[in-house]
Amino acid sequence: MRVGLSASPYTKAGVDLIVGADSLGVDSVWVAESWGYDAFTPLGYLAARTKRVRLGTGIAQLGARTPAMLAMSAMSLQALSEGRFLLGIGASGPQVMEGWHGVKFTAPVQRTRETIEIVRVITRGERLAHDGEVYKLPLPGGEGRSIRSAARSVDVPIYIAALGPANLALTGELADGWIGTSFLPESAGVFFDPIRRGAEAAGRSLGDLDLTVPVRLEFTDDVEEAARRHASGYAFTFGAMGSAQHNFYNDAFSRQGFGDDVREVQRLWLQGDRQAAQDRVPVDIGFKTNLLGSRDMVTERLRLYRDVGVTTLRVGLTAGDLDSQLESLEALLDLVDSVNAERPAPTQTT
Repeated sequence: MRVGLSASPYTKAGVDLIVGADSLGVDSVWVAESWGYDAFTPLGYLAARTKRVRLGTGIAQLGARTPAMLAMSAMSLQALSEGRFLLGIGASGPQVMEGWHGVKFTAPVQRTRETIEIVRVITRGERLAHDGEVYKLPLPGGEGRSIRSAARSVDVPIYIAALGPANLALTGELADGWIGTSFLPESAGVFFDPIRRGAEAAGRSLGDLDLTVPVRLEFTDDVEEAARRHASGYAFTFGAMGSAQHNFYNDAFSRQGFGDDVREVQRLWLQGDRQAAQDRVPVDIGFKTNLLGSRDMVTERLRLYRDVGVTTLRVGLTAGDLDSQLESLEALLDLVDSVNAERPAPTQTT
């Protein structure tokens, strides 16, 4: 199991944290995009400021760029980082794609499949021609030509952010890694079983993928307060990260046994009672999706992640000065090393 860092490299403090994490030996840094900053530009800057850490988009939104533009950006960053770039992609959702980018949110799984196929054709240095349901290249009936990239071919690992069963199966079939979210190790099978089925259908195994999940790290004596605070933050996810008809995060938590809870949180949020919505999120969600408490408590949670087969933790750090954040990160790296050195328990994913 490895440690990655969920990063926000838009201030000097944010960059200093990433540089420090690189020095400590963190495996990867992940930069997201939503409707603010993009994911690629800061990684180009970080490629020049870091030495060894892998640099991933977590995630780049499909539909915001053509597949060819996505491949060009990935190849640029792979060259600038000397082979440290990871391309994390995701379909996002209709609210962002249609409201922000003006792109119809249709056939997200098929769009993901075809995007990966096109990106790999380009990065391998092959001549681009694609006859898909979403993309047809060159465009039929026009003056376009089948073109080969002018850049040298390069390997670009591709990770998929997936929550639904069909997209999880696609991840197992095609991807080098999974960018998970809404993840409790106690119900890992909700995610890993479809990934495994997709992998095995393609002649692969679950072990061929880097399985990454997010956690917040907080060493604290007041576990109840921390868990309650982190749980409250999910009210926005359940209430606003989607519409009343489509919320992929709610669906994922429902499949893990929290259906009644997330529906009630969403109802309260959409009615405008934000405080009640925050109070209604189960404390268990705040605790079990994060690493909270003493070092012994964090170690026990790390064993659960290890035993179900998680390979990378994408860690978010609580606010604080640089020294305290790096101290917490170094402590976590030591705990992960210790847990990795133990004899692992049998994998349990159901």
